[in-house]
Amino acid sequence: MELQFSYYLDRISKYSGYTAAILVVILSLLVAYDAGMRYLFSAGSIALQEVEWHLFDVIFLLGLTYALKHDKHVRVDIFFERYSPDTRSIVQILSMLLLVVPFSLLFLNDAFDMTYQSYMQHEVSSDPGGLTHRWLIKAMLVVAFVLLLLQAVSEVFKAYHRIENKTALIKTLVGVALVAALVYIAWFNRMAFWFDPVFLMFGLALVLLMAGFQVAFVFAGVALFFALITDEVGLGVLEMLPYRTYGIMGNVTLMAVPLFIFMGLILEKSKMAENLLSSMGKLFGQVRGGLAVSVVLVGAILAASTGIVGASVVMMSLIALPLMLKHHYSPALASGSIAASGTLGQLIPPSIVLIVLGDQMHLSVGDLFKAAVVPGLLLIILYIIYIVLIAYFNKEVAPAIVSDEPYAKVVKEAVKAIVPPLLLIGVVLGSIFAGIASPTESAAIGVLGGMVLAVYNRVFSFELLRYAAIETVKLTAMIFMILIGATAFSLVFNELGGGDMALQFFTGDLGDKWTFILIAMLVIFLLGFFIDFIEIAFVVVPILVPIVASFGIDPVWFAILIAMNLQASFLTPPFGFALFYLKGAAGNKVSTGAIYRGVVPFILLQVLALGIIVMFPELIYLFGE
Repeated sequence: MELQFSYYLDRISKYSGYTAAILVVILSLLVAYDAGMRYLFSAGSIALQEVEWHLFDVIFLLGLTYALKHDKHVRVDIFFERYSPDTRSIVQILSMLLLVVPFSLLFLNDAFDMTYQSYMQHEVSSDPGGLTHRWLIKAMLVVAFVLLLLQAVSEVFKAYHRIENKTALIKTLVGVALVAALVYIAWFNRMAFWFDPVFLMFGLALVLLMAGFQVAFVFAGVALFFALITDEVGLGVLEMLPYRTYGIMGNVTLMAVPLFIFMGLILEKSKMAENLLSSMGKLFGQVRGGLAVSVVLVGAILAASTGIVGASVVMMSLIALPLMLKHHYSPALASGSIAASGTLGQLIPPSIVLIVLGDQMHLSVGDLFKAAVVPGLLLIILYIIYIVLIAYFNKEVAPAIVSDEPYAKVVKEAVKAIVPPLLLIGVVLGSIFAGIASPTESAAIGVLGGMVLAVYNRVFSFELLRYAAIETVKLTAMIFMILIGATAFSLVFNELGGGDMALQFFTGDLGDKWTFILIAMLVIFLLGFFIDFIEIAFVVVPILVPIVASFGIDPVWFAILIAMNLQASFLTPPFGFALFYLKGAAGNKVSTGAIYRGVVPFILLQVLALGIIVMFPELIYLFGE
């Protein structure tokens, strides 16, 4: 009976996701059309621009429930993947009952009040020519969290049905109830905290993250818990959350996120990577280390076109790794060069990391894109120098490949494979750097360019478009749910005095700019071992922003240091995400030990590049301020 009910709830989420996927395509076309009309015919429309950001809102809000249905809300799976099926199901039930349901109910209450107030005031756009009935888009917050609540109920039913040992679940729930009773007794008697609640917040969040609970819901649930148990905060602080979320919904900069993801996923399926790797491999393969060099160059091109680390690493693992091993490349060098090259998308524009950092640090995304060019090129050059040197001194690590194919024909094929994606990159990034178009508009043009490339490679189809749009909805929803959860966490954290405590520690107790930079980079590097860049950007970076301002540190330079640091975190054993992607795609072709040995030199090269940018900050402005 419960499974049948769950089936109907899942269908609601399914159609919500499909609706959002259709809107992704419509949004891309509308933004491209709007940009074309404005720049070619000087014909703009405020109403059309507001329709665009309303579509963007609906996409990620409807996607929240769809992502939950497909378990796409990211979790730290260090221990979770080792759990038994029963334990995983129990964690899922606890996540829904203790985190998702309470937070959704609280959010719904406040979002409904906000929507009702907008309706009663007949709120309209503040811009002349804008849309009326502003309450409709605010009501989407209510709809989204009602759907999320229903899907949470469905997840509980499904997880309960999967559990074979129901006794374990009962014992767990009894244990949770006892802990809750003890916390209530302590709160009722106004017992003092043994530790500062700021540290307890981070401690509880870290424990839940490591236990395998979904990241976004951990931050949201922990915020709600500490708002409840600390009298100086109270639930009133979270009444502002729907208004903060509405501010996110109106952020035009963040609209670039789903569009760049959509562009990258179209290119992922367009056989661009396959053609590039094949052609570049032949072009450089006759030189010792040439295959690994071609992997670095292809990784750079993929980074500048798709920007999706997981997709780049997996594609190169499936295509390049067997070829490198077949030609007797060292498994360590092969896997290390693939993992390192695949993570270049974290830094090289158009990087999602830079878009998120730009939003969180209140910086121009275009300025960050320009500033990241030289650090990205520096990494590529260091990687190639390392590969060439190790191949020169150890001939067996990366042997040359003998080919009977005429080299002129190889060059012709390579040019044919390289020119189209380079043209697309030039149009997308060139329009941003020249100030002709915003990142959002350039991303929409990039989507159209990706479709043209797919047609050029004769792989464009409805199925390709469907896959890219649906995956865009899942990834976008995951990112923005983390942002909502992190916003709730920050509200409570700052109300508890956490921001003031951090500012006092660095400016008063330490009082030294370079000590702050060193500690901040070390903390981000260590956090990167365990959690994804999105959580770091949304939770840690806002704490650092006022400290950066108080020391008078160049925020663009500091943002680039963070981006480089986050890129290194993708490679750090044993929890680097790129290593998981590589091992998952490679299977038994390479051992985990070989992967770890392979990435260590590249991590050191990233630290060296970070040091160079620290010592010579003016390098980031070579492409203009």
